[in-house]
Amino acid sequence: MPRWLPRAMLLALALYACFQLGSWAFHQLIGLLINILIAFFIALAIEPAVGRMASRGMRRGLATFLVFFGVLAAAVGFVVMLGSMLADQIVTMVEDFPKYLDSVISWINLTFKTELSRVEVQDSVLRSDWLQNYVEDSATGVLDVSATVLGGLFRLLTIFLFSFYFAADGPRLRRGICSVLPPAKQAEVLRAWEIAVDKTGGYIYSRGLMALISGGAHYILLESLGVPYAPALAVWVGLVSQFIPTIGTYLAGALPMLIAFTVNPWYAVWVLCFVVIYQQFENYVLQPKLTARTVDIHPAVAFGSVIAGTALMGAVGALIAIPAVATLQAFLGAYVRRYDVTDDPRVHGHRQRERGRLMGRARGTLAKGRTVLARGRSGQGSA
Repeated sequence: MPRWLPRAMLLALALYACFQLGSWAFHQLIGLLINILIAFFIALAIEPAVGRMASRGMRRGLATFLVFFGVLAAAVGFVVMLGSMLADQIVTMVEDFPKYLDSVISWINLTFKTELSRVEVQDSVLRSDWLQNYVEDSATGVLDVSATVLGGLFRLLTIFLFSFYFAADGPRLRRGICSVLPPAKQAEVLRAWEIAVDKTGGYIYSRGLMALISGGAHYILLESLGVPYAPALAVWVGLVSQFIPTIGTYLAGALPMLIAFTVNPWYAVWVLCFVVIYQQFENYVLQPKLTARTVDIHPAVAFGSVIAGTALMGAVGALIAIPAVATLQAFLGAYVRRYDVTDDPRVHGHRQRERGRLMGRARGTLAKGRTVLARGRSGQGSA
């Protein structure tokens, strides 16, 4: 046996063990890595505000704390306002539920010639097996729900701490990264960081502007219909439809429809039609213009990046996909060599047959010109 073979076998086994250990560690820490990635993008989003306050002489730590405090106060105020609204509406719906049930039962009796009563329906529902099973499953699932809530709170705390450190110690972090790179690479890292801040801030700005426009439009509709809590519902529609990807539009429109239904069932239909029409206007008119000005990314690319981000990382990937792709596109744009486009009709959307017609017309015009010129010359010669 060659002397190098045992050493090569040990080296191969050691590399395989290191690979397995690294793969196990990556799968165990993937949740923490996703939280760090989210925190990094949050720090990029608030970097313009923190940098502006720091440039006026305020410490970065205090500026970051004030920005986070403002965002947290707005979020808590929105949740409290929405919670009080939902509580009042739930109490109203529970009190009026017997009336709704009587109206439904009377319609069924008139339509299908039945003799149902509300007491019989209530007794059959209360004594049904599926209700008892549902109550038992809910009682056993309380611990699971509590664990999920605690896990979500811990994750939010982790994201908050990392984003605070990234924003407060942003210059120190950039210096630490640049200290291990040569000067040429340092310039590229700083330029990529600046592009990421601009694109992420532009994305948040465009989403905030679209949320304001959407909330204003839905407020006008809800106020004209006389739906209660129109300001809170407008804020709900604006924020949820813009900052929750993929299913945000449906979640945003469901709550106003439900509350409008308590006033008048036809109002819920009006709200549904308005939500669908406004969504088409936003997708094809409003969003492309704002995205082109702030993020500078094609709508098709944005849609594809959201789908890819959802497939890779779920809702988190869908939320950060557009600023990440915009940053990558802007960074790589400086290294892609551009050439002058040839003057070909196919570039402007003309087909090859149209090109042949245009060339034929040009040749016919040129032949006519040559004939006229030849006749002119022969006339001058005879003269």
